[in-house]
Amino acid sequence: MLKFQSYEHVRLILGDQLNANHSWFKQAKDNTLYLIAEMRQETDYVTHHIQKICGFFAAMQAFANALQQAGFNVLHLNLDDTQHDHDLSALITRICHTYECQYFSYQRPDEYRLSQQLSHLSLPICQISSVETEHFLLPFAEIDQHVIKGKHVTMEHFYRKMRKRYKILMDGNQPQGGKWNYDASNRAKLKKSDLPQIPAPLLFETDISEIKTRIARHGIKTIGELNEPFIWPVNRTQALSLLSYFCQYLLPQFGHFQDAMTANSQHSWSLYHSRLSFALNTKMLHPMQVISAALNAFEQGQGNIDIAQLEGFIRQILGWREYVRAVYWANMPDYSNFNTLAANRPLPVFFWNAKTKMRCMQHAISQSLKTAYAHHIQRLMVTGNFCLISGIDPAEVDSWYLGIYIDAIEWVEMPNTRGMSQFADEAIIATKPYAASGNYINKMSDYCGDCHYQVNEKITENACPLNSLYWHFMQRHRERFETNPRIGMVYRNWDKQAEASRQATLTRAQWCLENIDEL
Repeated sequence: MLKFQSYEHVRLILGDQLNANHSWFKQAKDNTLYLIAEMRQETDYVTHHIQKICGFFAAMQAFANALQQAGFNVLHLNLDDTQHDHDLSALITRICHTYECQYFSYQRPDEYRLSQQLSHLSLPICQISSVETEHFLLPFAEIDQHVIKGKHVTMEHFYRKMRKRYKILMDGNQPQGGKWNYDASNRAKLKKSDLPQIPAPLLFETDISEIKTRIARHGIKTIGELNEPFIWPVNRTQALSLLSYFCQYLLPQFGHFQDAMTANSQHSWSLYHSRLSFALNTKMLHPMQVISAALNAFEQGQGNIDIAQLEGFIRQILGWREYVRAVYWANMPDYSNFNTLAANRPLPVFFWNAKTKMRCMQHAISQSLKTAYAHHIQRLMVTGNFCLISGIDPAEVDSWYLGIYIDAIEWVEMPNTRGMSQFADEAIIATKPYAASGNYINKMSDYCGDCHYQVNEKITENACPLNSLYWHFMQRHRERFETNPRIGMVYRNWDKQAEASRQATLTRAQWCLENIDEL
């Protein structure tokens, strides 16, 4: 129950703005009401994984409860309460009118569509203002100083500037350990003897049965499976526990095996990855909090963490995460329409049910449907690579990634998918496509040993589809890529093959494309 029937000030908290350390929450004020709401607008703009919707709703509820316990006036509305509000603007208008507010404020949304919606909000009875989320390490106002619309900016250069700015892993003006980047040391494959050493993931047991029932009652379309009780962190305490667990048990081997994949461990879905992205992207955790925890574990000698493991992790948080956000905001809304390679093939049906004979794809998609999670190499070099070399429409790829992963919010999903994965963004992020044959999968995983297809074959009926699709992709885009110094050698190798062999490879690829749903 709320204390009063009217409030001078209403403040909106979106589902990815669960930052308890925001300056809004330094002191509770009787004249201020905080609004947190479940909305069909947010459940329906793409088909989401059931765990993603449950995770956001549970985290929003937990945050509302925490604020109330701290003495703040909070109006937490669920789907039942907002079912007659056709969108967020309508809800805000109703609440401001109901509680006779004079001021309405919101934190800057991280998604372009929400930013546009709120910037066009009209409330004749209220004065509207916005504030920063106080989450990212690169201030929004400085994005255009680092990223220019339509221009490529190398992530490594951006990352080094951020290292210097925050004095992280630095000895004066030089990188600690003498190197900026230890990526070359972090490409190990998991051997059979490594598998028993993989730690069990830390899982939680949150009761989300009421949320699940509410989602079903409102007929919300979802994908994927739902684990009960719920395994993902939905409050700050759980998120901090997951961070601590990562630093103690996973970080010591994180970098070493960060690109590795396996189907032969009960922990193959989690491996040494932090799985902190949902807690970070909902702002339950601050990026500097995560970086500091990893640095402290390293400096205290916890688990014999070497600098290669630490740098690989910090690069993801301080470098890549901040970089893709900057690229997103510098290039929206045009970025969402880029399709550099004119890819237009529909997404195959097995992306929704994992029914494919390709072992790597079956494992990555099945895992995604079961857990709402896949690590970055599965996203980039398994499902992403297949979509790239098959010419799948990047809009359909975007929608799938945005919906299926619990951590997917457009600012981070779209540059990773349309840019890094699909090479569809006019080379703003990547200077070459991350295209690969089955050889890469075989090098970094144990998928190929149990696969229906033969990874060492290109043209036979049982040949790995990735092998011929790779060459078909490279050949149909030859004019664009042949002069690229990073991949020009590929064409010289292709030209050395016999004409009959090249034609047989392209014929096999064409068959795969024409029968893509049956692969």
